[in-house]
Amino acid sequence: MKILVIDDENDIRRIARLGLERVGKMQVIDAASGAEGVEKARSEKPDAVLLDVMMPGQDGPATLQSLRADPATASIPVIFLTAKALASEVERLRSLGATGVLTKPFDAMTLAAEIRALLERS
Repeated sequence: MKILVIDDENDIRRIARLGLERVGKMQVIDAASGAEGVEKARSEKPDAVLLDVMMPGQDGPATLQSLRADPATASIPVIFLTAKALASEVERLRSLGATGVLTKPFDAMTLAAEIRALLERS
C-alpha cells in the first residue's frame, strides 16, 4: 500500500514515515505543502493520502478540494490529521469528504493499523 503524507512539519512526516514503513510495511511518499502534495498525488497515484489540516498557504481542506477537482486524484481516499479533536471539527472534516480523521499527536506504532481500519470502513 502506498501512502502520501502531506504535512508542513518535517518531524511529523519523518515519524509518520517511520511508523508506516517499518511497522506497517507501507510505501511512503511525502510532501511539505498542499500544492506539492497535489502534484505528487497526480504523479505517484497513492492508495491513500494522510493530510494535515493546518498548513500555511494551501491548508488541508483546500488541498482536499484540489484533489477532488482533478479526475486523476478525485477518488483517492483522504484521511485528515488534526490537533483539534473536537467532535464538531471531526464532523466538519468528514463533511468535506474525508475518509476519516486522526488526531495529533499520533502513535507511530499504530498509525498503519489505524489507516487500514479507516480505509476498510469506507
